Amino acid sequence: MIYPPYRILNPEHLFQTATQFPHVFRPRVGDSHKGTYGTLAIIGGAAGMSGAVVLAATAAVYQGCGKVWAGFNQTGLPFAVIPERPEIMLSTAGQLCQRTDIGAWVVGCGLGLQEDGEHIITWALQHTRNRPLLLDADALTLIARSQTYRNMAEQHGQLVLTPHPAEAARLLQATTADIQANRMESAKAISQTFNAITVLKGHQSLVATPDGQIYTNFSGNAGLATAGSGDVLSGIIGSLLTQGIDTQEAVQAGVWLHGAAADVLRDSQIGEIGMLAGEIAPVARWLRNRLTNQTTNPVKLWHA
Repeated sequence: MIYPPYRILNPEHLFQTATQFPHVFRPRVGDSHKGTYGTLAIIGGAAGMSGAVVLAATAAVYQGCGKVWAGFNQTGLPFAVIPERPEIMLSTAGQLCQRTDIGAWVVGCGLGLQEDGEHIITWALQHTRNRPLLLDADALTLIARSQTYRNMAEQHGQLVLTPHPAEAARLLQATTADIQANRMESAKAISQTFNAITVLKGHQSLVATPDGQIYTNFSGNAGLATAGSGDVLSGIIGSLLTQGIDTQEAVQAGVWLHGAAADVLRDSQIGEIGMLAGEIAPVARWLRNRLTNQTTNPVKLWHA
């Protein structure tokens, strides 16, 4: 593939930021294989929302995990194959939940709020306690509705939550205005309430840990205000989690890489207006490889 002429305005700053995530930006070993980089399952995609799972799964495979399953919360598959990305394996949510070879799970992208979605959340909280579980979108709304789910989430132990401000308000039984007025305290409160690493999305997204640590992300721009951007973020983080990277580093690096890819798009004569979620993943792959190469061969890598 010939890459477009991507532009990086401040490559030295970008590289210095990437050094915070040494396990993300390191070369692969020569004798690795697809099993080395894990298997990720992504569940969501109720009828009419299949694209959410496709976006997340595509982002995941672009970030380098060994295998990706896309599980649709529908009675049958909406299509036999994703034509642009036949590498992604397809399943219904029910069938995917029977597999025992999954290293990490992402649940919620376009999941729906009906009873079948509740069944999936119940299963995920009960059966993935020894593996990372990222809950996004509709999954967050469902756990916010139920004290039972809240209790189960608190006991999971490897939970990642990625709410936007309105979802955060539901989780804390507050208003969106309350969340936006106290973003740092809100992120901490969600993490402590659910014993989870929390990404409070928005301008300068925050990553909070249950012990009160806060990471403020400074990458990204208004081009990310587009449908599917959150699904892409979930796929990126899920992919890093599946590759065995420590949860805190994987989440922080995923948030930063997602935003940095949008910055590259903005600065490469594309701009912020009309940036598409599906454009982010291939740029994030390009950027991760570029930064990984910089750690081993820091000579004129930014001039191509």
